[in-house]
Amino acid sequence: MADKNPENEAGTAEAVAAAEDAAQALDAIEAEAAVELPVSDAPASAKASATEPQADGPRDNRRKVREGIVVSDAMSATVVVAVVERVRHPKYGKTVQRTKKLYVHDADDSAKVGDRVRVQETRPLSKLKRWRLTEVVERAR
Repeated sequence: MADKNPENEAGTAEAVAAAEDAAQALDAIEAEAAVELPVSDAPASAKASATEPQADGPRDNRRKVREGIVVSDAMSATVVVAVVERVRHPKYGKTVQRTKKLYVHDADDSAKVGDRVRVQETRPLSKLKRWRLTEVVERAR
C-alpha cells in the first residue's frame, strides 16, 4: 500500500545515505579511541585505581576543623572548648554570635583554661567527646 511517489523515494535515498555517513563517522571515532587507549590496558588501570589509593599524595581530609577558647580543663584527658560562630540572621540580617561547647580529647593534658586551640572532628571517643586537640594556637597570659 506504499505510494510509489518519486518524492518519497528521493527522501528515502537521502535518509539511507545519511545513515551510512553517520555509521562511517562512528566507526572512525571508535578507531581513533582504540588507538589512544588500548582495550587490554583499560580494565587493568580501572581496577588498580579502584582498589589502591593514589600514590601521588594523601587522601583528602574532610573532617571539620574549629578554633576556640578552652573554658574548662577539670577532667582528665578532656577539655571543654567554646567555639564562637558568627552568622547573619536569616530575616533581619544582623550578625549574631552563636557559642557552642565542644568536648575535646587532650591526651597529654597540654591545654589550660584560656588557651586558644584548634580542634578536629574525630570518631566518637565517649558519650560526648567527638573532637580531638590538634594544636594549641596561643597560650593564655
